[in-house]
Amino acid sequence: MNYSIRQITLDELKIPIEWAAKEGWNPGLYDAESFYATDPQGFLMGFLDDEPISSISAVSYDPNFAFIGFYIVKPEYRGKGYGYALWQAAMKYLATQNIGLDGVVAQQDNYKKSGFKLAYGNIRYEGIGTEDKGEWSDIVNLNEVPFEKLLAYDKSIFPTEREAFLKLWIKQPESLAVGLMKDDELQGYGMVRKCGTGYKVGPLFANNEEVADKLFRRMRAFVGKGTAIFFDVPEVNKKAVKLAEKYNMKPMFQTARMYTKDAPNVPLEKIFGVTTFELG
Repeated sequence: MNYSIRQITLDELKIPIEWAAKEGWNPGLYDAESFYATDPQGFLMGFLDDEPISSISAVSYDPNFAFIGFYIVKPEYRGKGYGYALWQAAMKYLATQNIGLDGVVAQQDNYKKSGFKLAYGNIRYEGIGTEDKGEWSDIVNLNEVPFEKLLAYDKSIFPTEREAFLKLWIKQPESLAVGLMKDDELQGYGMVRKCGTGYKVGPLFANNEEVADKLFRRMRAFVGKGTAIFFDVPEVNKKAVKLAEKYNMKPMFQTARMYTKDAPNVPLEKIFGVTTFELG
């Protein structure tokens, strides 16, 4: 049988998203369009003849920064070298960039062999939504915030500008994207979206824990009483961990955030919730 690797189309991206769901990663129902728009050349798949058996995303944000995700081989084809060949293709595509990933902790040593260094861990927490009749006058839907203002705020926290991604991300169906405004300035923003199971927060960026708490309460209220809500937290941000614990959320699993070069100089104290484990 012939093994080949090629870029995939937006329509084909539903295949690795389905695989990710089977792996228990619980991707968002409407993530594909935002992901693909970020770098249409960055989604690779391995085929045995015409059968898709492996996937990886190698998304180039700019000439200096990239992120790897969706690294999956169908279970029956693991341990045969197909995944590693795909990995090499992804690393070749991103040859010059600082590459980040959120890998399962058990694979850290394998990633280190490819030059990745541990930066910190992320923890996925699970909780439930709630009824909350809070006072939300300073919270606005992100479509009411000038996009340039949102983009500038996001760039001050994320390692690079991600205009193509954000434009689509904040407009997903069955989602809520909100910001907290004070004196006409954005103090933080959050997004919660529908997933295969429940809803997932990502990102939650905020100038301080009070802003993060209010945005998080608003998103929990949107999800509603009794519905599962998930929250991916950098464990180095102790205030973010405290926020998850305040609402009785329980840790589910951890990932290792790793980079091939020095960790980007970003204000981790403002990152209360990771955007996604697939794209950073």
